[in-house]
Amino acid sequence: MLKRGIFLILFFIGALSAFAQEEPVAYTIGEKFNDKYRYSNMLAIADDGNEGTVVVRAYFTGIILRPKGYFIEHYNKDLELVSEYNYKLKDSNFIDAYVRNGQVYLLFLEYSYRNKSYQYEVHRSPFAQFQFTKETILSIESDPVEQPLDRNFYNRNFSSGFTTSVLFNDEKSAFAITTHYKKRKVDQHTIHVFNSNLTKLMEHDFSDEVEEKNYAFENIVFSKDLQNVYLVGKAYFKKKRFNATERKFQYEMVRISKDSRNIQSFYTPNKFPEALKPIFKGNELLCIGFYADRKDNRYNGISYFKLNPITLEMETNKFNPFSEQFMLDKFGREDDKAIKDLVFKGMDVTIDGNILFNAEEYFTSSSVQSNTSGGRVMVTRYHHNDIISAKLSTTGDLIWARNINKTEVTQGDGAYASYSAYTKDDITYFFISTSSENPQQLGDDRIMFKQGLSRNRNVFLIRLDEQGHMKYSKVIDDTEARLPLMVSEPCIDRVNNELIFYAKRGTKKQLVQVTVK
Repeated sequence: MLKRGIFLILFFIGALSAFAQEEPVAYTIGEKFNDKYRYSNMLAIADDGNEGTVVVRAYFTGIILRPKGYFIEHYNKDLELVSEYNYKLKDSNFIDAYVRNGQVYLLFLEYSYRNKSYQYEVHRSPFAQFQFTKETILSIESDPVEQPLDRNFYNRNFSSGFTTSVLFNDEKSAFAITTHYKKRKVDQHTIHVFNSNLTKLMEHDFSDEVEEKNYAFENIVFSKDLQNVYLVGKAYFKKKRFNATERKFQYEMVRISKDSRNIQSFYTPNKFPEALKPIFKGNELLCIGFYADRKDNRYNGISYFKLNPITLEMETNKFNPFSEQFMLDKFGREDDKAIKDLVFKGMDVTIDGNILFNAEEYFTSSSVQSNTSGGRVMVTRYHHNDIISAKLSTTGDLIWARNINKTEVTQGDGAYASYSAYTKDDITYFFISTSSENPQQLGDDRIMFKQGLSRNRNVFLIRLDEQGHMKYSKVIDDTEARLPLMVSEPCIDRVNNELIFYAKRGTKKQLVQVTVK
């Protein structure tokens, strides 16, 4: 009897150990804290350099919600709130925020009627002892225009007289500001480059290129020493005549340094590259994205380019079509379906030199609705749909591509929608927040994650292994984490394989730490 009891105990210990080994993540839910501002948007979440976390939010108050300032929170490694600061600032034209070098940086674009110029201003403060200072890092003479900041750089307006955009690298260690001023015979395009400390690294006159083409840069990468900047985007031809099968733009890469410049076109007959993203794989400069067989933005596969980092000479270009299995994963057996509106979310290089990346189908829609006072208002909705994940070999050949069916739409803070991805040991982990208790089974090993209707949200983990095989599990139940996670904007610690998520509803907030085993 005693032996049988010992056997049962050992059996249950073994079963629990096996279950624990199968569980791919562990999580810690921090304490709930009160918050003064019910309505806010996440702007930045970052490591404080000492295993803690800094969160920056813009908040809104009033009967008609208007931005009133910026709220900064500092948490320690135990997910405890150490300090918070209310930086009251009205009527500011916010661009971006980041946390580096023990400080919080807020970047704005303002117009000075006194100086008749647009000014890029940075407000910064140490988060150990908040005291914001303001400095102007760039000033460009211009008359005021309706929309100077081209937030949507996929549809640039070059006829307004002045247009500008800002591109940060993924690490937020440096950024470039492009300014394009046009008035009568003056047509000046300049690229200004800064590091995260706001030291100006270079200023490059790009005006001779805009005589023929207008540039709308979309992505950026820097060399390790920050001495070379690589911008990728669309070059729109001004006077060239086009056939019905051609587009009015082509993708190009521009490399600039303090004393030189190179340009490379990705033009290939009968192939139309889309959503290209530059990346360094060691010392190799790559540009990866999608492509279409015709000009209507229907993606047919994955494009891969390898370039010389100095001359930008094209060394390799490959076009990998999506497989029949991939299309079956995505659409089932329906015909005449198109893949489009893809936006990159992440790209990683494995130890073996393979490339794992993922993108999301993202688009907006608008409609007119009645408000409570009987008026009509335009409502914009943000759609975050399917996830596409792919693996390329060291030489750019497609190993596999998978589609994760998902449908989400939001009118408010997009941080709660979409997803986040983390790669470890050749396995990609996707975190999705949904009110549904389980994904919908579509048959043929296909599943669909839908938004659901409940206020509480579960967090699901989807794993794609080395061969692209998929598993999923619910890792955080809505009964455990009562506040919804801003699942698309984590703070990622790659050294400790940890992700910190911010969770908030109404006047309650907390942090949730997830460790990938």
